[in-house]
Amino acid sequence: MREMQTATIIGAGAFGAWIAHALHQRGWSVTLVDQHGPANSRASSGGETRIIRSGYGALSIYARWARESLAGWLALEQQIRQRIFARTGALFLGGSEAWLRETEETLRLERIPADLLSPADLRRRYPQMRFESDAGAVFEPEAGVLFARRAVQALVGSLAREGVRVLTTHVDAKTLIEQSNDDALVFATGAWLPGMFPDVLRGFIVPTRQEVFFFGPPPGDPAFSPAALPAWVAFDEGIYGLPDLEHRGAKVAVDAHGPPVDPKSLDRLVDPDAVARIRELLRRRIPDLADAPLLESRVCQYENTPDGHFLIDRLPGHDHVWIAGGGSGHGFKHGPAIGRYTAELIEGQRDLDALFALAGRPARQRRVY
Repeated sequence: MREMQTATIIGAGAFGAWIAHALHQRGWSVTLVDQHGPANSRASSGGETRIIRSGYGALSIYARWARESLAGWLALEQQIRQRIFARTGALFLGGSEAWLRETEETLRLERIPADLLSPADLRRRYPQMRFESDAGAVFEPEAGVLFARRAVQALVGSLAREGVRVLTTHVDAKTLIEQSNDDALVFATGAWLPGMFPDVLRGFIVPTRQEVFFFGPPPGDPAFSPAALPAWVAFDEGIYGLPDLEHRGAKVAVDAHGPPVDPKSLDRLVDPDAVARIRELLRRRIPDLADAPLLESRVCQYENTPDGHFLIDRLPGHDHVWIAGGGSGHGFKHGPAIGRYTAELIEGQRDLDALFALAGRPARQRRVY
C-alpha cells in the first residue's frame, strides 16, 4: 500500500487554504500554517468583501478560472451552510471600446452570460451613477461579491474538521526547508513572500498600500442596495465599488497601485488625504456618495508582480518547494482554481504555465484587467 504523501502549506489565505483543500481531497496529509491565523486583518485575504467576476478582456484563462472558482466557492457555501456569496452582477466601465468588445466576446466564447450596454442603457439602469464616456459598458449578470474573511475562515474551519492540521505559529523559511521531511512545501504568504525569499523575490513581488472605504447611503434610499447597484469597476479612473451589502455601507476603493510597504510594519490607519481623493472621484462618478458619512475604512495591501499575473512555480534549487503568490489585487476570487492547478503541478499531472512562472517575466509594472 502506498504511503500517504505529506505537505505543509505556509499561509492560510485564499491561495494557501484552497491549495490545502485540493491536496487534502487528493489524499495527502496536510498541515496548514499561518503566523497570525486564517484571513487575519493583516492578510491580503482579510477584509470584508471581494469581487468575483470573469470579465478580463481577452485573457480567457482568467475567465475560465473565475468561473471554475465561483463553482468552488458556491460548493463551499452549500457545505458550510453559511452565506459567503452575493450575486450582484458586475459592471465594467471606462475601458477602451476594444477591451469591452474583447471582454464580451471572451465571455460569450466561454459561455458566460454578458451584455454590452450602451450609454443610454447605463443612464436608464443606473441613475445613481454618472457616465461621461461614450464607450458603453459590459455587464456580467452572474458575477458578484465574496465575503472574504468569512469565506476563508469557514474553509479553514472545514478543513480542520476533516483532519487537516491547522497551526497558528511563525516559521523560518530557511529552517523549515532544511529540516522538513514533507513531500511538498508550499509558501503562499502573499505580501510576506519577498521578505521570506529576498534573493529570489525582492523587486519581483512588491507589496503596496491600498485603502478601502465604506460610505453610508442617504437614509431610506434603495439606490445603493444590491438590487439596484451592481459591483462595478471604472478602469479609466482606477476605481471600483460595491453596493451596500449587509448594511455596512457602499464600498469604494482606488485600484491603482499604492506606495510600496512592508506588511510587517504597515500602519493601517487611513490617510486623511486619501479620503479627500476618494470623495473627489465619487463626486464625478456617484455624486450622492461624495459627501456621505465614512462608516468604515481599511488599509490592506496588494502583492504586485511586474506584469500583474500570479506567481506559481518551484523555488529555484528546490524541487519539492513551491511558491504561490502575486495576487496583484485580483487573486482572491481565483482561490479554488489556483488550489487545483497547484495540486496538479505538485503531483506532476501538468506542466508549469509560463504565464505564472518565475523566469522570463516582463519587468514593467501594469494591471491585469
